Amino acid sequence: MSLDWIEKTICLAADQLYSIYPQPFPDKKRLMDCRIISHRGEHDNRSVFENTLKAFDKALESGIFGIEFDLRWTKDLIPVVFHDRNTTRLFKKNLNINETFFSDLKSSIPEIPSLAETILRYGKKLHLMVEMKQEFYPDPVYQAGVLKDLLSTLDPVKDYHLISLSLGIFDIIDFVPETAFLPVARFNAGRISEIALKNNYGGIAGHYLLISDSIFKKHTDKNQKIGTGFIGSRNSLFRELNRGAEWIFSNDAAKLQKIISVIVKSLN
Repeated sequence: MSLDWIEKTICLAADQLYSIYPQPFPDKKRLMDCRIISHRGEHDNRSVFENTLKAFDKALESGIFGIEFDLRWTKDLIPVVFHDRNTTRLFKKNLNINETFFSDLKSSIPEIPSLAETILRYGKKLHLMVEMKQEFYPDPVYQAGVLKDLLSTLDPVKDYHLISLSLGIFDIIDFVPETAFLPVARFNAGRISEIALKNNYGGIAGHYLLISDSIFKKHTDKNQKIGTGFIGSRNSLFRELNRGAEWIFSNDAAKLQKIISVIVKSLN
């Protein structure tokens, strides 16, 4: 039984519970300040695939605050936007990203965007939550330089954050302030919280069922932010806004944004 399967099961059970459990209506400021993050863009992995420009376009068109996407490196050290190490799950082609040259990858699967394309198209239009995947960095100094150049047109924290399940990845990056880093917690929220507080990171992110109210308070007391996912209903959205979540990560971001937009319009 994999950790991913356990996590997905917990997410589903939590969504079902909170979708029927009434929550207090958030105050106007929290509704106005709501920042929804589209997890891998607006996709169904049938007509629109995750982590593609088409998925990100739909997020932009829906008026969503930001997008979360995954970063991997090709054999010739070009950063591309893709979640898995291998392309089989989504595109039924057996290519390992880190063993494939960028030109060959684009020729075989043109839907996979480079980080450069993504920044050019959405920088300063959407907030970018760039998830750096755990993988071997063959030339970390060079790769950090590539990221620095690509992100140079954007302001860290204001325009983007770097997020990761692997805290060692942050050691490679030396061109952004600590507040641009958001470690992602799974079943280790307490430990990740302590590390984020100690290192003066921007905060933490994780599933809303696993980040307790006491963890929220520790970070808000230190002026750090919390991002919670994966919110899928009005009630779970209200719960997280009432708890003070800065970012709402969701696979149903367009639906949640519509809920917020309708409410805000009615309040004006």
